[in-house]
Amino acid sequence: MSAPLDDAALLVAELLARRWLPRQHPKVRRALIDADLWATVQDRLAQVGLRLVDNLHADHVAVALLRPAESAVFGEAGLNSHNNIDLPRDAVSLLVVLWSLIILPKRERQAARARGAESDGQNEMFKTDRPMPSAASVSGIVSYRSLLADFGVQLGKKTRMDGNLRRLANHGFIVFRGDDISEGPLLDLLLDYDTLAPRILDGALGDVLTQARAIAPPAHVVVEETPEDDDGEELADDTANDSQPD
Repeated sequence: MSAPLDDAALLVAELLARRWLPRQHPKVRRALIDADLWATVQDRLAQVGLRLVDNLHADHVAVALLRPAESAVFGEAGLNSHNNIDLPRDAVSLLVVLWSLIILPKRERQAARARGAESDGQNEMFKTDRPMPSAASVSGIVSYRSLLADFGVQLGKKTRMDGNLRRLANHGFIVFRGDDISEGPLLDLLLDYDTLAPRILDGALGDVLTQARAIAPPAHVVVEETPEDDDGEELADDTANDSQPD
């Protein structure tokens, strides 16, 4: 008879089974405030070449490979590849575009709200730490129609882009429902903001994204229309179902 699992083992098991967990999950919430439990979870994961990925700007936590384990798992060819989850190049390009359209504005809104809260707190007699605004409260929505119009030619046109949207949703990077493309659990966890943001903002894509965001509808506006193409509707419905954790 096996010994009962402790809290750290149960959290690790659930992370491995579900790939990601919301920060509001009871086990995750406890680990975030219990330094000993957090350290134990990281130690258990490190024993098998993994690490717990957490980000104050994201609403989920996940696991990823430790750097020393990457070469053993993927080999030199995998490390030199543009990605290690078998995404085609145009899917990686689509991922970067969506990350730029969703995560960059979200981070700006979170920073602005945090500064506003800090300014308001200066007038309070008893200061309290205010949490970072959740991703769900400030993360914008990208219109499928606008994305297709602005980047469809560069990203392989409708059929190819639809297939890549399905791939990104299945990997947990986005949620795709109807005409709305929104942040998935892993979009702000597995892409390195500090590395990627300067390259985008200072590169050619920065100007393109600025123009696209300038003509896009406000983030809080929900577009009720769905793509007229029957295949597009089927793709959106299938993707929404596939992207749910088991």
